[in-house]
Amino acid sequence: QVQLVESGGGLVQAGGSLRLSCAASGRTFSSYAMGWFRQAPGKEREFVAAIRWSGSSTNYADSVKGRFTISRDIPKNTVYLQMNSLRPEDTGVYYCAADSLWHRVLDVTTAGYWGQGTQVTVSS
Repeated sequence: QVQLVESGGGLVQAGGSLRLSCAASGRTFSSYAMGWFRQAPGKEREFVAAIRWSGSSTNYADSVKGRFTISRDIPKNTVYLQMNSLRPEDTGVYYCAADSLWHRVLDVTTAGYWGQGTQVTVSS
């Protein structure tokens, strides 16, 4: 069973930065893909970014391109989301997701494993 635990959320002013972490455990992740999603109040959960565990591919939502960077630390079994130039519209609960198939981790309806989420609030 895969366990995902997010951390690093908090309150930050617009223009600031945060780094989210997702610690993964439960199996070998060498063939997995990891993703980040977010859900703003009253809105549906949406894709933010994804990375193959090998690091060979990344994918970003248009709304975060150039501001957010996804990366992973293989020895630590941890995936990061570095968020810069934060905006109030980036506010929401951020979830880590994992799946053994790349295309499945890009879609909120198909990603197989989820963390509990971490709150990010960006004040204007």
